Amino acid sequence: MIRSHFPKYVALFALFVLSVGSTQSLDTFIAAVYEHAVILPNSTETPVSKGDAVRLMNKNIDVLEKAVKLAAKQGAHIIVTPEDGIYGWVFTRETIYPYLEDIPDPKVNWIPCRDPQRFGHAPVQERLSCLAKDNSIYIVANIGDKKPCNASDPQCPADGRYQYNTNVVFDSEGKLVARYHKYNLFAPEIQFDFPKDSEVVTFETPFGKFGIFTCFDIFSHDPAVVVVDDFQVDSVLYPVAWYNTLPLLSAVPFQSAWARAMRVNLLAANTHNTSMHMTGSGIYAPEAVKVYHYDMETESGQLMLSELKSQPRREPTYPAAVDWSAYARSAKPFSSGQSDFPGMIYFDEFTFTELKENTGNYTVCQKDLCCHLTYKMSEKRKDEVYALGAFNGLHTVEGQYYLQICTLLKCQTTDLKTCGEPVGSAFTKFEEFSLSGTFGTSYVFPQIVLSGSQLAPERYYKVSRDGRLRSQSGASLPVVVMALYGRVFEKDPPRLGQGPGKSQRSPSPVHFQD
Repeated sequence: MIRSHFPKYVALFALFVLSVGSTQSLDTFIAAVYEHAVILPNSTETPVSKGDAVRLMNKNIDVLEKAVKLAAKQGAHIIVTPEDGIYGWVFTRETIYPYLEDIPDPKVNWIPCRDPQRFGHAPVQERLSCLAKDNSIYIVANIGDKKPCNASDPQCPADGRYQYNTNVVFDSEGKLVARYHKYNLFAPEIQFDFPKDSEVVTFETPFGKFGIFTCFDIFSHDPAVVVVDDFQVDSVLYPVAWYNTLPLLSAVPFQSAWARAMRVNLLAANTHNTSMHMTGSGIYAPEAVKVYHYDMETESGQLMLSELKSQPRREPTYPAAVDWSAYARSAKPFSSGQSDFPGMIYFDEFTFTELKENTGNYTVCQKDLCCHLTYKMSEKRKDEVYALGAFNGLHTVEGQYYLQICTLLKCQTTDLKTCGEPVGSAFTKFEEFSLSGTFGTSYVFPQIVLSGSQLAPERYYKVSRDGRLRSQSGASLPVVVMALYGRVFEKDPPRLGQGPGKSQRSPSPVHFQD
């Protein structure tokens, strides 16, 4: 089932852009993302035939085709579909192999729809190319690439091939215009190989410059930060298969926080599988969330569309850069006279202090990170407990990366030992708040999640240029968690996702001109 979220004002705009020539530069464009409830293989423990693999992939593409056609009819210029959205997950090297195709370098100038056999049997690329061409829309999809190798390559796997988690982009004429091999594989992705080098993949369109990466890459410097800071893309395409890990690693809050902090458009498409807590997709501008979807109640896919600025850096609404430690370093720490206590969030030991009054000023520190909070609750409920927490250290489970985090969160119960455990709802309302920290990084991602896993609307808070996450407009918000999630890239192990001791090379730029 496909549901569509599409504001009326966007539909009116779509009627206009359809009349504009495809080569003319556009000031705005219609973005679409589709959260797909993936049809999974019956078994991934033993290999299937190539024919069975293609049949399974075609079932998923049948669903994606409906979303593509609906998006195109409503004026979308580009649609992003999820990671693993065509064949699923939990494979071995052997069992993923029938699902892989040889994906060439886009410099070969190939339209699979017109010349499907040019690079061998490629039914998935052919079908995606034809979908893009027939509906005059850019399509972003995630599939698997295979590349043969031999003993002359000392890193060649024993089975004689490299296998890559791969994003592809087909333009509105069906041409392959981008190919990206996921650089930072998540721990369970044993079916794929790590690329030797980090590729920074960008391509030009009539509606801005795009970069692309995949899921776990968003935690890394290469290529996620590089593609924005060094290559100055306008928009990022982001297929994901993200299972929500509350309280700090839920997909939509992290996506929106990343877009805001990096000051770039983000088009994020997640897979939808409630049994694995997979949901959360959206379209984000630098200054605001345009549309998002989070649904743990149904098994349906969801199509979202929204209008975005093609070159947001040129807009008067483009947010100013933030000095994330400016206020906190000049502030005198608050003394509460109470003891701190430890608590765990996603295997990291935080230092917490309890908020004991309905108004207050608190500071909690871990190493050289001090987090300051000023707040006012409308009422201090006896059945809900809140804490201010700090973490400053290397995260070492399912990837290794250095974090500095300040967070205000509701504890799961009134027992302080549950602070950091997942929470879905809250009745305590905050009328005022100001959260800041003495961060040693300029990469800090601000998020506020309200009761029911809803994002706080931008009109109710702001990020000051001096690094404070502050309330505004006088609204009372049922806060579940708010956080300033900092990444200290220079303290990471040599390569995110592989742990210490692996070589890291400079990213290789790959740029395609459409």
